[in-house]
Amino acid sequence: MSGNPLEEVVSGSISRRLKIVIALALLLAGSPIILTYGLLILSSFSTNMVTDPLLTDFQPTLDNWIMFLRGQITYATGGLERNVVEMTLVTLTVAVGVALTATLVSLLAAYSISRMDFKGRGVFTAGLIMLHAFPGVALIIGVYMIFRIIGDVLGVLGEEFYAIAYIILARAALEVPMAIWLFKGFFDKIPWELEWSALVDGASRVRVWWSILVPLVKPGIAAVLIFTFLAGWEEFIYFYVFLKPFGIDSLPTFIEEIVAAAENYQLTIIAAAGTFYLLPTIVFFVLTQRLLLEAYSGGLKG
Repeated sequence: MSGNPLEEVVSGSISRRLKIVIALALLLAGSPIILTYGLLILSSFSTNMVTDPLLTDFQPTLDNWIMFLRGQITYATGGLERNVVEMTLVTLTVAVGVALTATLVSLLAAYSISRMDFKGRGVFTAGLIMLHAFPGVALIIGVYMIFRIIGDVLGVLGEEFYAIAYIILARAALEVPMAIWLFKGFFDKIPWELEWSALVDGASRVRVWWSILVPLVKPGIAAVLIFTFLAGWEEFIYFYVFLKPFGIDSLPTFIEEIVAAAENYQLTIIAAAGTFYLLPTIVFFVLTQRLLLEAYSGGLKG
């Protein structure tokens, strides 16, 4: 039997009020961050830095973005210019490589853990989150030593090519544990009957994995692709350690350089560079909030 209609109305009203209160509290707590980024974005479209919330010093212009996209990021005391397109392509190549590598490896590993019984399976699964807890900075010495050892052999392929490929593999390795955990949650919720029926019909394990199971975890694949892409896009320390010595610039190292020597640059162009670098993160999270929440809840339930 249904409950008292009056109690349901009151409960619903309280629930709505609670949601409104929580939303207002979050908006208030995040207002300094929202204001800071808002002023940064406005400064990129202004002839001078916007620091007044009332926007009294906002003077609109597109010159900052035109100069930035043309690569005319010059020192005030010199003529040094940077190729923004090249830096963006390097950063994008690493981000896409990290996303594809981590997703493919995690899909295969998660399927094996979910569907196959092997010795040490429980310990290995429990250790995934522990592995994800290690920050990349804490492992940088070991990662660099491996980079030097392997580089003596593979460096003949080209130092720049090897450095970029190594960053992709090293950064993807940091994202694989969490991605495996998420994918395992999705695979665990798929009924065994779907897989067994295909195996009985003569399909191989690889065919079953690719044709039946992978399409069923598409929300998880999309979410993992998103957060691994952003992890590669936002990486700084690996770019600085492995690419900077070869004279290869990326957006993170470039922005760090101009911020460190901000007195030598036009600040509004720095604001344009920072806004450009933030765009993928902002767009991805605004458009995929529900998808990311579904993926995390689905994975953790496994």
